[in-house]
Amino acid sequence: MTETLNAALYRDAGVFALERERIFAASWQLLGHENELGEPGAYLAATIAGYPVMAVRGEDGILRAFHNVCRHRAGPLVEDGTGACAGALTCRYHGWRYGLDGRLTSARDFGPAAGFDARQFGLVEIACSTWRGFVFVAMDKAAGPLEAVVAPLQRRAREMDFFEGGRILRSAHEIACNWKTYVENYLEGYHVPIVHPALSASLGNSYRVEIDGFLQFHQAGARPGAAVTGLWGWMWPCLGINLYADAVLMERMWPAGPARTRLEYLYVFRPGAGEDAIARAKAASEVTTREDIAICEAVQRNLDAGIYRTGVLSPRHEQGLVWFQDEIRKVLA
Repeated sequence: MTETLNAALYRDAGVFALERERIFAASWQLLGHENELGEPGAYLAATIAGYPVMAVRGEDGILRAFHNVCRHRAGPLVEDGTGACAGALTCRYHGWRYGLDGRLTSARDFGPAAGFDARQFGLVEIACSTWRGFVFVAMDKAAGPLEAVVAPLQRRAREMDFFEGGRILRSAHEIACNWKTYVENYLEGYHVPIVHPALSASLGNSYRVEIDGFLQFHQAGARPGAAVTGLWGWMWPCLGINLYADAVLMERMWPAGPARTRLEYLYVFRPGAGEDAIARAKAASEVTTREDIAICEAVQRNLDAGIYRTGVLSPRHEQGLVWFQDEIRKVLA
């Protein structure tokens, strides 16, 4: 019998602080897609588990990533989302300017200061790498090379069309639950017949889970004409890979606090996909998401109530959760 994690781990602020440092700072996180960073000065910015980060295309064409934090007094350089800057990153608080390579080029009207050396006050750079057009960042060298982490995805690439060069769309959802509550819901199909009647009707009767390194692959098969393909991927610690007939949806399950999760959706559609295909994929994903949000928020309320301490995991249906919870135990040990 495999016991679940203790319910206290889904609401404790101290646990969340450890997870930020030991999980999210130490792993690769999907920031966006190269299609959004075509020209020098184009940038992507997001807040990942409380860490403000950004990637920007340099004048030399190189993609670099930094903490979105001015070295003067911690002002922000850009707002979260996508945008473009004309040759420089300028702090929105006091106007310090940085080149697209992170060098401090102007400490606006700072005045003479003994010992001040602008070369020591460049932006804090973080690791940035790409795979099949997707832009990943990592804040800690402990993440290792991206190529090693995504190797299982590379091996499965022929089964998983990522539609490089296709149209990009984004959406987001705020959820009143701990990030682990939502990830664990993603990592099992046990609930699908109960919570997702439309999705269940479009899938086959078998459901298989394969764990390969720090990735999981879930496969159920899809009935003819279904919007989904019946194949899903997931990458530690919080990236869902949803495959549709005309799109891939990269689903980032980022914690916004001990009891809040922000879903950041990044759709990449098949090149040439029409509005009907786009609407079909989005509608299918939104229905499933609404159902997942409702059940995860209800579960979180019960985890917070102090009645439930631990439960048990199904060896038939919840192998993915067993692996995930074991990794959480290792990190928090």
